[in-house]
Amino acid sequence: MVSRMKQDNRRRSDSKMPNRIVQLVGPKYVSILRTWVPTLAGWGTVCGVALVHFTDWRLFLDYVPYINGKFKNDD
Repeated sequence: MVSRMKQDNRRRSDSKMPNRIVQLVGPKYVSILRTWVPTLAGWGTVCGVALVHFTDWRLFLDYVPYINGKFKNDD
């Protein structure tokens, strides 16, 4: 019984940060944010690909090891 209480207390102490966020912002807005996270991640990916597509792609892709070695002689 005592070990069970210690485990429960550990779980509560480990999750202090999310509880602080919930207290600061409120549970309503935390639940809204959780539903928007996949959408924001998708749009962030689309914007990142569009940025590479519409700008100088070498500027970004020079940091990718395989592509960086593939076009070394290209000036």
